Amino acid sequence: MLNIKEFMTMIVSAADEIIAAEVELTDIDSKFGDADHGLTMKKVMNRIKSDMGEPNDTQTFKAFLDDVSMSVMMINGGSAVPLWSTLFDGMSVGAPDKTDVDAAEFKEIFKQGYETLAELSKAKVGDKTMMDTLIPAVEAIQNAEGDIKEILEAGTKGAEAGAENSKNFVSKFGRAKSYKEQTIGTPDAGAVSMKYFFVGLNKGLQ
Repeated sequence: MLNIKEFMTMIVSAADEIIAAEVELTDIDSKFGDADHGLTMKKVMNRIKSDMGEPNDTQTFKAFLDDVSMSVMMINGGSAVPLWSTLFDGMSVGAPDKTDVDAAEFKEIFKQGYETLAELSKAKVGDKTMMDTLIPAVEAIQNAEGDIKEILEAGTKGAEAGAENSKNFVSKFGRAKSYKEQTIGTPDAGAVSMKYFFVGLNKGLQ
């Protein structure tokens, strides 16, 4: 079982991991994008941390993730803002209205997060977006067996492989798509920030 205080600690760890990658994310995005992804993700993650306060054992998973989605939604920022808000909104849909989850419920949180975001994004693996990381991560989570730690470790490995694999694709969304084959060899900034999200979640569970 995973309790809400432990999960909130995981979210803080994920936020810190992304914030620490600001320069890397900006550098990647500066090649073919608007060079604002690092700053945007730092704003998103700092807002999540400031609004949630100290991890506690009083909120339910559903209420917490709904609050996170609302916090992100209120940010004035780049294209990543509605995508991440939608992801957390979907996670709240999949989350139970209680203060702990088992392995099956943990899987459902990420399944619903992906499915909700997929309705908005329309991107698939190979389109060079954050979905290049999220899809293999969620697939690995769904296919994994064992406890929550083992499930998340599998998801993190899927995320890392997905982000690395995004180097091989041609950008099909956003400003980067105008560069066509020139984008091959550079990972997608959104895919990399999503990787750090899972890496941070996994670190926070250690």
